[in-house]
Amino acid sequence: MAPHSRRISGLLVALILSGQALADDVQVAVAANFSAPMQAIARAFEQSSGHRVIAAYGATGQFYAQINNGAPFEVLLAADDSTPAKLESEGAGVPGSRFTYAVGALALWSAQPGYVDAAGAVLKNDTFRHLAIANPQTAPYGLAATQVLDKLGLTQAVKPKLVEGQNIAQAYQFVASGNAELGFVALSQVYKDGQITQGSAWRVPAQLHEPIRQDALLLAKGQDNPAARALLEYLRGEQAATLIRTYGYQR
Repeated sequence: MAPHSRRISGLLVALILSGQALADDVQVAVAANFSAPMQAIARAFEQSSGHRVIAAYGATGQFYAQINNGAPFEVLLAADDSTPAKLESEGAGVPGSRFTYAVGALALWSAQPGYVDAAGAVLKNDTFRHLAIANPQTAPYGLAATQVLDKLGLTQAVKPKLVEGQNIAQAYQFVASGNAELGFVALSQVYKDGQITQGSAWRVPAQLHEPIRQDALLLAKGQDNPAARALLEYLRGEQAATLIRTYGYQR
């Protein structure tokens, strides 16, 4: 091989190796309600950055316990704003890294088309046996569901019918499987591009529950990981914001 060709070949190898060296994995704990948009965001982020997202989905309260017990998460995308604030104050998060990446919406949903009316009046009749919600102790969307029932004066009436999932994904599964006729789920689970994608749903008015502000936090384990910082920067950008809005969230 000619010296000139060898130099070009060596340069290409160096570029490939440097690209590989710059690519990192980032371990992300993601609130269950944000599963669908996060999968879309991760694909776009990986294509643009070369980094790889390794995501786990679950209840924010459970993630809090896992992080305190040494779980290797580097970024938290919570379903509330209080858990990231608490982790930051306790030293488990990087000071100043916390921000609101989405404001969530709640929906009363049935897998059956036409079952849920546009005003949610189905909650007040006696045609359903089970109403699924996420655990209000660990899942902010479950807490919001209990606030809606309180505001509507229905807490005692529906109490015998409640079935609790560990997180919002399990509450959704109860309804999707037919084990519950109705459930309070994250709007993002049944909504895309301006319409309900399956069954029937009532988009719960925001004034019936406290705002579901969802905060992101760079965790202490990720402070020296370029991929973790790059992901959070990407989440702040307009490309991610556009994806997030298509699932019914606000920014």
